Amino acid sequence: PKILIMTDSACDLEMNELETAGIKLMSFNVSIDDINFRETVDKSKDEVYRLMDNSSEIPKTSQVTQFEFLKAYKEAYSEGYTDIIYMSISATASKTYENSIMAKNMFFDEVPEAKGKIDIYVVDSKGYTAMYGYPLLEASKKAKKADANARDIVAYLEEWASKSAAYFVPMTLKYAKKSGRISAAAAFAGELLGIKPIIQMADGGSKIMTKIRGDKNIIPKLMECIEAEMTPQTPYVMLMGKNDALAKQLEKEMIKKFGYKAEYYAKIGASISANAGNDLVGVACRRKNV
Repeated sequence: PKILIMTDSACDLEMNELETAGIKLMSFNVSIDDINFRETVDKSKDEVYRLMDNSSEIPKTSQVTQFEFLKAYKEAYSEGYTDIIYMSISATASKTYENSIMAKNMFFDEVPEAKGKIDIYVVDSKGYTAMYGYPLLEASKKAKKADANARDIVAYLEEWASKSAAYFVPMTLKYAKKSGRISAAAAFAGELLGIKPIIQMADGGSKIMTKIRGDKNIIPKLMECIEAEMTPQTPYVMLMGKNDALAKQLEKEMIKKFGYKAEYYAKIGASISANAGNDLVGVACRRKNV
């Protein structure tokens, strides 16, 4: 088998990580004010954070189109791949997942001789950022093995998506307010009283788990939440924006509690920053009891 792993730029893996792993990237187009760019490809996360800091607008991202997927599928087929596995940003967040499926149907309509020669699998990550960035890195290792089996890799990714979650605290509520995630009144009260939410992302949705009063309580409260939610002895990834100080502090506590380090630090990209802002701290991990 020759297996191609594909994803989109909301997985927040860096270009060098994707290239090393041999993962094909479908990039979202992002616009901030009148600057348009392809996420991850044209601008680094730090450049995006700077643009955000100098703009009064929230970043706008547009979906990956059917035609971009169709072109990628045709290229993979002509390069002799026997399987394509694409893992997408949560289907609830973007039409990208749907577009990839429509493109699959278009591909077999336009290239009927490909039937039986190539299989295309589409997996909804039900998540964002490292919630699917991490399992994709693992999947890429599996895909390189001589006895690789595409169906097994798909099953691995689907199982991961069903358990995956992120818990994070945004350092400002400005973006959540602008994007309509929380009301202006709640944001105003939060900023005034120094209250910040712990947000859980899982199963394609997001919800406020609890509210924290005072910045000194961010790490202890996040730890409480993670201890209650995370499956021990499973990998986790640190989530951060433009500042890594809190993420480093949180990882120290994680090591104290669980006994092992994070797999890596993921800087959040435009898809998450548009709602949560470019300064946050959190963890992507596997939930227990699901």
